[in-house]
Amino acid sequence: MRALEAAAEELAPRLGVFVALGAVLLLGAALISNPALALFFLLAGVTLLALAVLVKLLVARANFSEEARVAEVARVLCADPGACFVADPDGVLMYANPAAQERQGAILPDRLTDVLSQLFAAPASEIYRLQNRALAKGSASEDVFTQRAHLRLNVHPVGEGLFLWRLEDLGERDVEGRGGEAVPLPMMRISASGTVLYMNDRLRRLLGGRQTTLERIFPDLPMRPGEVQSVLTVDGPRRVLVVAEEGRDGQSDVYLLDVPQGQVVESAEWGVVESLPVPLVRLDRDGVICMANHRARDLLSADDAVGLRLSALIEGIGRPLADWLDAAWRGQGAVRPETGRASRNEDRFVQISLERYRDESGTSLLAIMADATEINALKDQFHQSQKMNAVGQLAGGVAHDFNNLLTAISGHCDLLLLRRDESDPDFADLSQIAQNTNRAASLVSKLLAFSRKAKLTPEALYLPDVVQDLIQMMNRLVGEKVSIELQVEEDLPDVIADKTLLEQALVNLVVNARDAMPSGGTVTISFGDNHLSTGLVRDRVAVPPGEYVCVQVADTGTGIKPESLKRIFDPFYTTKGVGRGTGLGLSMIYGFMKQSGGYVFVDSKLGHGTVFSLYFPVYHAGAAAALSENKGGSSDDNVSQSMETPAVKPTLDPPSALDPDLPPPCVLLVEDEAPVRVFASRVLNLKGYRVLEAESAEEALEILDREEAEVDLFISDIVLPEMDGPSWVEIALETRPEVNVIFMSGYAREAVAEQQSRIPNSVFLKKPFSLAELLEVVGEQLDDA
Repeated sequence: MRALEAAAEELAPRLGVFVALGAVLLLGAALISNPALALFFLLAGVTLLALAVLVKLLVARANFSEEARVAEVARVLCADPGACFVADPDGVLMYANPAAQERQGAILPDRLTDVLSQLFAAPASEIYRLQNRALAKGSASEDVFTQRAHLRLNVHPVGEGLFLWRLEDLGERDVEGRGGEAVPLPMMRISASGTVLYMNDRLRRLLGGRQTTLERIFPDLPMRPGEVQSVLTVDGPRRVLVVAEEGRDGQSDVYLLDVPQGQVVESAEWGVVESLPVPLVRLDRDGVICMANHRARDLLSADDAVGLRLSALIEGIGRPLADWLDAAWRGQGAVRPETGRASRNEDRFVQISLERYRDESGTSLLAIMADATEINALKDQFHQSQKMNAVGQLAGGVAHDFNNLLTAISGHCDLLLLRRDESDPDFADLSQIAQNTNRAASLVSKLLAFSRKAKLTPEALYLPDVVQDLIQMMNRLVGEKVSIELQVEEDLPDVIADKTLLEQALVNLVVNARDAMPSGGTVTISFGDNHLSTGLVRDRVAVPPGEYVCVQVADTGTGIKPESLKRIFDPFYTTKGVGRGTGLGLSMIYGFMKQSGGYVFVDSKLGHGTVFSLYFPVYHAGAAAALSENKGGSSDDNVSQSMETPAVKPTLDPPSALDPDLPPPCVLLVEDEAPVRVFASRVLNLKGYRVLEAESAEEALEILDREEAEVDLFISDIVLPEMDGPSWVEIALETRPEVNVIFMSGYAREAVAEQQSRIPNSVFLKKPFSLAELLEVVGEQLDDA
């Protein structure tokens, strides 16, 4: 209906033409003797007159509807103390409440642009922008600063085709306790989008009038607070130091300090520097502080800054301080800002920009400072993440190659054990090889867990129950000198985690606590429900708000040195002696917690013990499925030696022979690692299979081209030179679609799951595998064929 009303309003100015043309057609129908032509003229004339009546009715309805809506809004707004206006999308005013009429005076403008011209240099564009935002979000607002007042302009859609505009007076304009006109420096306020909301008189005179956008002020955008830039003044380009203070809603107060070349600046202007909201320091050529405003003194934690050298308050800028000061003093091009640590507050980082400056007292250096603690923490967090990802990728690659070696070692050990029993003199040595192969596989599992290529099998867990199941084993691990205490809050919620990896993490922490107490002590495992309403930020990590169950493992041991705390979760870093630790235990816990959506922190003080805190998000329905989908793959092996099982059996039964009355199945084995290929081929031959061997995908395809006999099964490594396993198998299946496939890889299953998923009737065999595991999988695939 609104569309019809709008169309009618467009046709209304031509209504007289429709009526006149309709009357002429009716008159023609009466005068024409041809009956058919007269009927046509009659129908056309009646149609035009009916259309005119319809347009008139629709316009009247629209006017009544609009007037009704305006009247309804007027009843609500008549007592509003704020100036309220109702306007159509074109800015035509339909209503102004008493407060608006009082604000505008005796004559109320016809258009909203006339009302807002006192506040905006380009009111039409502001109206268009705010109306679009209000239509998209339901409302819009803009803070406006005049010379004496702070106003807020709000706009709301009112039904279809009308907008309510309201001006709210928020009080006198204030900048650091004074009006903007009282600041003896050119000053402006800008919005987050770069619109200039306010300029004081000094800046308007400098620029030759008010400007509305930064493009008309700075020829070289973007504006860079803390640096010297050119501005377009009434007398031409001029160099100024840009100083900015961020305010609410992304707005900023910007101050321009004059930095002329070859002229002298009146030092009286420095009187306002003390109250500026930006840390500023003035230095002589040797780096001695001549002046520091209150923001700089607070940032440096140095009320006695004047007279001290900058080097006494800032350290670790990454270059010789004297060279940096000298380069700035001699004006050798752009001197890049540097970041250092505040000597009197080691948790604070300060970014410093230097600029040469002159006044009647001579030449000096102006240092513009900013608190870079948060930025530096983000950089550290990013670098740490990059380092962990890089080492994770390296760990995954090492695990793949290492698993190939372990497959060959454990496989040939299996072959030797086939021919020996416990009475054989070599049996003990072979068993040791098997056991150490198992330990090596455990180390690889840690690498995969650290590289986050081990899949989680998440489930809802009540954490105290998990620890109760482990307490007997933990007591045996820590020995008689160390006692374990449990502290549990009542009504703890469940969490979502992989139970096996959680058990390994807790055992690892308890064993570490034992090692930190050589003379004995107490390990306390406590559980608490933590609700973080505002989140938690520490150790370069931000924990979002939410409900968590926190598990803390605390000891009364020797503690950890501060320099070691910074690297405690780094892979291969250990404080234990040679041969007593791999340096992967805590990094594995770090990877597990990150993969589980949780967080791990450590607190320690020398001589007072250490506390590890593990934060697990509270379990919600569907979380387990989501976590499983996100992480994918197959579960990894145990990583704690106390929880290991042998990789191979001490004794093995020879594989049973195939039915002699049937032709032996033919297996095509493709593996580029010769030791693995030799082991697998020997096992399959012992079983009685016919084995065709290839060390590359190209060789495998050549064998299939010349081989007349049927091939019953493909066994292939996934990662091969030139062409990978799934690619050559896809080609082979075009002519042999009935053949089943076994893919092998030293990578975790999820790392190659996408490649394997392309091949139907395929299964995955993870390296290292034993003789029995290989024969079992081969038998199952042949039976399913």
